[in-house]
Amino acid sequence: MSIVVTGATGHLGRHVVAQLLEKVPAERITAVVRDAAKGADLAARGVRLAVADYNAPETLDGLFAAGDKVLLISGSEVDKDRVAQHTAVIDAAKAAGVALLAYTSAPGTLTAALADDHRATEQVLRASGLPYTLLRNGWYHENYTEHLAPVLEHGAVVQAAGDGRVSSAARADYAAAAVAVLTGEGHENATYELGGDEAWSFAEYAAELSRQTGREIAYRQVSVADLTGILTGAGLPAPLAGILAGVDASIAEGELVVSSGDLSRLIGRPTTPLAEAVTAALKN
Repeated sequence: MSIVVTGATGHLGRHVVAQLLEKVPAERITAVVRDAAKGADLAARGVRLAVADYNAPETLDGLFAAGDKVLLISGSEVDKDRVAQHTAVIDAAKAAGVALLAYTSAPGTLTAALADDHRATEQVLRASGLPYTLLRNGWYHENYTEHLAPVLEHGAVVQAAGDGRVSSAARADYAAAAVAVLTGEGHENATYELGGDEAWSFAEYAAELSRQTGREIAYRQVSVADLTGILTGAGLPAPLAGILAGVDASIAEGELVVSSGDLSRLIGRPTTPLAEAVTAALKN
């Protein structure tokens, strides 16, 4: 029996595999990748590689075995039919008789278009009859801290989120929650609303950047339409730009405040503060 991680060479997947290696023997871990070369470092540590593609259901045949625990990391290609992609994985897992399928979803409070694929996937998973765990991941610190160059260049955090707050946490925190589920017991048919311990506003984020850089970083509020235009001007496809700007509208309504405490309880420690993520990003 393996612990199978799909999307294992993605940002979140790599954190999950690295943390699994601290808890279980490498031969018990299967990393599902689209490109074996990108997983060569994992294979070198003894992790089994399986090459498969969400967009090619036939590549999923034989991927899972009875008793496996599976982490389905949601597809990142928002321009593709992600529900069909996820359904292909769920169908293959059901055919194999896996013991548990955990899915990285979105907060139940989020009504932005970004959440539509997640809600639909949750319905497919529940209807499958598989034992499941819904890991409703909130926003990641890295959604912002990995994109500091334009902020520092222009001296401004530009968002359409008003005074809304975000309960973000580090990718490593969400990975730790997934690892806790995959290596623990009693998580069947559970739903976890996951977010950071402290919610923050973009004005506070700008102030933290100012403090750590010694420069004046302002928070500049714009409309959703203006933000969409800024993102398309930066080279993002219009559909993706619209989806991301729509998340800001949800933030303004308080939809990314997650106060359940599920994340810190699952990982057994406080979540990573935003200030710590900013410090790490500024060192890179």
